[in-house]
Amino acid sequence: MKATWFSVVLWPPSASPMLYPMPLYGEASNHSSLTLGRPDFSLHPRAENLMDYSQKVILKAGDALFIPEGWFHQVDSDNLSIAVNFWWQSNLTRGISEHMDSYYLRRILRRLTDKEMDLMLPKPASVECKVHESKRTLNGDADGDLHNVDKVSVDGDLEGKEVKLESAICHMEPSALQALHALVSLVHNGVNIPNPSRVQQSLLGNGAIACTEGDPKNCVVFHLEDDPVAKILWNTEPHTLRTMLLYMADKFPRTLEALILHLLSPVGAEALTRKFDEIDAECSEEDRSKFYQIIYGALDDQFAAMDSILLGKESFAMQAFRNVLDKYLGVNMEDGPKVRARQNFQG
Repeated sequence: MKATWFSVVLWPPSASPMLYPMPLYGEASNHSSLTLGRPDFSLHPRAENLMDYSQKVILKAGDALFIPEGWFHQVDSDNLSIAVNFWWQSNLTRGISEHMDSYYLRRILRRLTDKEMDLMLPKPASVECKVHESKRTLNGDADGDLHNVDKVSVDGDLEGKEVKLESAICHMEPSALQALHALVSLVHNGVNIPNPSRVQQSLLGNGAIACTEGDPKNCVVFHLEDDPVAKILWNTEPHTLRTMLLYMADKFPRTLEALILHLLSPVGAEALTRKFDEIDAECSEEDRSKFYQIIYGALDDQFAAMDSILLGKESFAMQAFRNVLDKYLGVNMEDGPKVRARQNFQG
């Protein structure tokens, strides 16, 4: 008599994003939406390396396999065998008090969102400035006079600040100087610096900034590779970026203001504030206070600048949260319930 068999492929809970789980609100929420035998990577790109995270077990008639709670499994069997599933709650699940559910939910979603934000904004591969694309950005002006980029100076007395900007600029690495020039050129190429007396910024009901007619709209960009401004900010060492920003505040504050108000995408806002945190870690409390006083003091409307940065950061975090809902809960905030074929692919 021919022996019967079936194979079970297992995936741990950490592989959930690659399995595209069905929506949490659906009747098949513990199933995957993938067709394992013929996955469409154009629709499910995260599934491309799915099998690298799997484990396969071959069972014969009478064998029993205990699968930990939360693991996904796919069963393949011959024509003469049948698999029978028994489900029960683990002691861990039974031991969670209901009155703590909302707290655990918020903590878990917060942790997954923070992790997703780190994936969206990966750490630079090197501490050196990566501005190899800046020559194309500068339209051949990389060797120009940086001091003449903007002739507007900061109002107020900056003579007391500890950083000697001229000396610091002279001692910057060539790649850092190129990054500074590239950043300024990106702003000038992307926005016409308006006359300060004609700038009219207003806050919409949802907190978005409405620009004057003729000003560009803030780019809604969430991926670092799509944003040259964010790449410069993120790939520049903290102390170098500190000098660059202080120099911009001193020599061309309107360019700095345009950068923050008009050229700072969500990923750019997140990159800038994370660099601020790194700068803070390297400075004394007094130096930190002077740094932000100089930066925001150079702007016509420092509150509009802060609102712009905050809005960008919250937009970036919101996109990360959307990604978490999609990866782990199968929920797309823009879509409603859809009719889908139920797959024999369970978790």
